[in-house]
Amino acid sequence: MADVANEREPRTEVPSTFGSRLRIVGPGLIMAATGVGAGDMVSSLNAGTVYGTIFLWAILVGALVKFYLTEGIGRWYMATGYTILKGWRSLGRFVSGFFVVYLLILTFVFGAAAMSASALAFTAMFPILPLWAWAVLHGIFGFLICITGRYGLFERVMEFFVALMFVTIVGLAILLAPNLGELAGGLVPTRFPEGSLLSVLALIGGVGATFTLASYNYWVRERGWGSPPWIPMMRLDLIVGYALTALFMVAMLVVGAELLFASGESISEEAGLVALADPIQERFGVVARWLFLIGFWAAATSSIVGAWNGSAYLFADSVRTSRDVPDERAEEYLSEKSVYFRAMLVWISFPSMLLLFFGEPVLLIIVYAALGALFLPFLAITLLWLLNSRRVAPEHRNGIVSNIILVASVLLFVFL
Repeated sequence: MADVANEREPRTEVPSTFGSRLRIVGPGLIMAATGVGAGDMVSSLNAGTVYGTIFLWAILVGALVKFYLTEGIGRWYMATGYTILKGWRSLGRFVSGFFVVYLLILTFVFGAAAMSASALAFTAMFPILPLWAWAVLHGIFGFLICITGRYGLFERVMEFFVALMFVTIVGLAILLAPNLGELAGGLVPTRFPEGSLLSVLALIGGVGATFTLASYNYWVRERGWGSPPWIPMMRLDLIVGYALTALFMVAMLVVGAELLFASGESISEEAGLVALADPIQERFGVVARWLFLIGFWAAATSSIVGAWNGSAYLFADSVRTSRDVPDERAEEYLSEKSVYFRAMLVWISFPSMLLLFFGEPVLLIIVYAALGALFLPFLAITLLWLLNSRRVAPEHRNGIVSNIILVASVLLFVFL
């Protein structure tokens, strides 16, 4: 979508009009593609299957919370010139150390969860290999895309997946013609059926990524958006990204609700995707079935590529900040060809494959979504601390709305 030929050269011309800003939207699309992945796809389908559309509000809350969290990360970077990892380091070694340990544990689980989600769709389309074999091949695919060390290629791949997943899944949801009155009823949290809190937590936590939120400042860094004048551009970029994310999540909820709600079917087993694809084929033909499976596969696989890249940046920057390396030498660590970047790619791709042999792909995905959501209160609390401090110029500190949203997000997760 945008020219990324000179990826690390700071851009001097900040777009001033809506149209010129819209033309260079990019990192927000990566957030949308990465966020709509393993956890939220299966969680939204499962929620729609079991509870209908009563948790539509959770999707919108998740998108709103994630927008303010990611906007805070981007604003911190552009206002200070420091990555969020360096911000956490300024709060003490415990804060940054906690994140490194959390990142290593979570990526171990996430690697298998993301591979499993892609394999679920691919197995339904091509049942010529066992699920674990397709999962391994998808993990290798994500590794190969990111190990090339070319941000331009990475962004083009992500934009392709965004287009593919939205055309297929959103188009299918429109084709199903959901009851607009029932959808509107899901905008207000009126009830929590017994045993539904895990689904709610997975929905809110899965909308628009979890730990990969912190990767946003590296993607805008690649674009050269590194100073305060770029803040309006960054906000529009995220508005587009999270609007698409929410739309896709609602579409997945509608698909689950319209096709399986109250039918007795389930997606809690490996054959769940086939169970969902079959009624689609019965109502709309074999082409619609393939569109659904292709859309599901595109969303899951884009999550692999985006999270592989984002986690590699986070680990490399964690090493840099732990060693107090000055910003002048940041490129030694934050380059996509650095040894630390590539070490994380190996970690998230291969050791996590051991979890694939437990044979519980959907459970693994939902556990990851809930575990990943634990990152959100940590991020909200640290952003409240950093963005209300003297580390940030007064004009770029949190406003009333940002503080209210961040505090509410912390309270929401305490309640859940």
